[in-house]
Amino acid sequence: MKKGLSADEPLQGLTSSEVAERVAAGKTNADTDVKTKTVGQIFREHAFTLFNFVNIALAVLVAITGQYRNMTFMIVVLINLVVGVVQELRAKQMVDKLSIITANKVRVIRDGKEQEVAVSEVVLDDLFLLSHGDQVPADAIVVKGGPLMDESLLTGESNQIEKKPGDELYSGSFVVAGAVTARVCRVGLEGYAAKINAEAHYVKAISSEILTTLKMIIKYATLALVPLGLGLFVRTAFMDGTSTNDAILSTVAAVVGMIPQGLVLLTSSVLAIATTRLGGKRVLVQQSYCVETLARVDTLCLDKTGTITSGRMEVTGMRASGDVPLDDKKCRDMLLCATTVMSANGADANETAQAMLRYSDEVGFEAEPIAREIPFSSARKYSGCVTQSGRAIVVGAAQFVLGDEFPKYEKEVRSFSPTERVLCIAEVDGFGPKGELEGNVRVLGYVGISDEVRESAPETIDFFKRQGVRVRVISGDDPRTVSAIAEHVGIEGADRYVDASTLHTDEDLLVAARENVVFGRVTPQQKRSLVQALHKDGHVVAMTGDGVNDVLALKEADCSVAMASGSAAARNVAEIVLADNDFSHMPEVVDEGRRSINNLQRSASLFLVKTVFSAVLALVCIVLPPYPFIPIQMTLISSSIIGWPSFVLALEPNHDRVQGNFLENVLRRSLPASAAIVFALIGVQVVERVADLSFAQASTLSMYLTGIVGLALIVLISRPLTPLRGALIASVVAMLLVGSVVFQQFFKLAPMTGNMGIFLVVMGACALAIFLALYVRFNKHRSDTDFVANLVEKLEAHS
Repeated sequence: MKKGLSADEPLQGLTSSEVAERVAAGKTNADTDVKTKTVGQIFREHAFTLFNFVNIALAVLVAITGQYRNMTFMIVVLINLVVGVVQELRAKQMVDKLSIITANKVRVIRDGKEQEVAVSEVVLDDLFLLSHGDQVPADAIVVKGGPLMDESLLTGESNQIEKKPGDELYSGSFVVAGAVTARVCRVGLEGYAAKINAEAHYVKAISSEILTTLKMIIKYATLALVPLGLGLFVRTAFMDGTSTNDAILSTVAAVVGMIPQGLVLLTSSVLAIATTRLGGKRVLVQQSYCVETLARVDTLCLDKTGTITSGRMEVTGMRASGDVPLDDKKCRDMLLCATTVMSANGADANETAQAMLRYSDEVGFEAEPIAREIPFSSARKYSGCVTQSGRAIVVGAAQFVLGDEFPKYEKEVRSFSPTERVLCIAEVDGFGPKGELEGNVRVLGYVGISDEVRESAPETIDFFKRQGVRVRVISGDDPRTVSAIAEHVGIEGADRYVDASTLHTDEDLLVAARENVVFGRVTPQQKRSLVQALHKDGHVVAMTGDGVNDVLALKEADCSVAMASGSAAARNVAEIVLADNDFSHMPEVVDEGRRSINNLQRSASLFLVKTVFSAVLALVCIVLPPYPFIPIQMTLISSSIIGWPSFVLALEPNHDRVQGNFLENVLRRSLPASAAIVFALIGVQVVERVADLSFAQASTLSMYLTGIVGLALIVLISRPLTPLRGALIASVVAMLLVGSVVFQQFFKLAPMTGNMGIFLVVMGACALAIFLALYVRFNKHRSDTDFVANLVEKLEAHS
């Protein structure tokens, strides 16, 4: 196989038949990127869950009885499925559109003619043509030209690399200056970028306390509902003589209450609303639970280029040589010279030259007419020109322009900030045939050029610092430069930096991760290892990036954020994509996460009341049957005491810092109410036998007592009361009254008698006393060794 051509060899390229042979052999450039999930994958992830399977099984049992109105709980299941699938499909479509917008055609030579093809249609041994700004579609060998390449998306280093015939171009890099003809040497999954992307082709577990808690609850509820349901059904159907259909309905009512359907739906809805709000701010959320995760992170890892800096160069300082003031005629002459040199090479201007030309336009300098241009070379580190008036001017790195004379001017050069790239502007006697300097060098002055720091970066960094989030900068650039930029934007400990090329073992990385803030010269694999090291120390890590070199770390982080302007691979593996490349949106994502978590903690306590008391009551009813509710009555309780107030509370503004364990915070509020309700309902079971109450009368009392305790919990978690929360409490009371009076027959409730009223008042007062006593104990006198903390620890240990 050919590896290259001589510079004077005719550029014929492949013939049509040779292209067809390679296509037939599978030697095409397809499947080189990390793709977003397919529609099928998204649907299966949301449809094939334990939660859905359990509810479908219960619905089938109810359908057998013919009492279809008792299947209303399936509405919640279907809505939850639709919300989850639609939200993720919407994010997928937006990210896929970004990939289509950024996909360019490739100019290739085939049958001796230039033509354009898609990146995926490039084949092995194709000749392609690239010029300034073009991206390399596949690994290739330079055939003709000497371009300046930007490989920052692959390596993280912002330095520009000159290539010559025989050198290799890596897929994903960009042409900064010059033009090049290259022959493809590797395609598809064999390419450099594709190999990095391939390492990201694994299923990443979702890092979410809320999701983990939901799965734990559903798991334990499923394990409990089978034996409890069977025991309750056997006792009701075979020992008490109840009909099979009534026994099924009673059993389903008991076990449906153990599955927090509404909490699953509410969580999906709240996170979907959060992602919609963020979408309006040009923040695309591909995995809704990451909104929660970002609100919990304690360590934020930033890639310098594209996150702290925009990737655009700007003139940030200038000095004339010696003590000449900037407004002096000599200084103006220095700037005119610099403008002239940059204009001479303007056709293939790199970022540094473009920054100088933009500045010249702003201050109104026009270049002198040119007689000869000296193109920039990464070997000699300067460019130059000869004007028509005969002046020979050079602009470049001071060490290369001044040579042995550099020590005389070193103090002037070092007076610039470490973040600046210093260009020396000088006159020389002339240039040799190959552009070498001739004669004496007369220094006119210097220009400092820096990566443009995003205006919002210091404010955003300060936000995370105030939230107690530790910021780390991980870059492929020189650690000293990265450290200076980090210090400029206010990152604490920016002076603690390390060159990752000196870290050779996992232990080295682990120690460095603990002791340093800035990491330079980091490879893609080391970025991932640094995130893993932070995980080992117990940190919740978020990672931002935009290049192929960031993909592995983005995949490893608990929450990953990519810039839309970066590589398609970075966008596709990230959970959050900043569509306008504005890092300042990060605090908005954190605020949405806080609102979601804090409000869901309050709302979840209402749902877990029903889950806990349903499970305990099912166990009690095996001994003291029957179960006091039928499914339609549980629907009234779920909607008025749980669903409606949860929805209202979950959408309130709330930007408080997230504190404590999600499950523990929820149980401290819900367990007191569950205990009080179980106490009250056991009392109903006893009175039912003593006073010879009918099942309808007992279930009516049970529903009222559950409503009283539930309402008390709503009042406590709504403190401090606001007009909205006051209206919410009033609406809950109204729903209970309307349901029990107007729709009494629909919910199978019995009319209230005098004896029932007396018992309701006495037992309601006792239940409220138990609830308030336990609530104060669990929430006012917390300790690491109390009942709730120990319970949560055991549940999480066995989940």
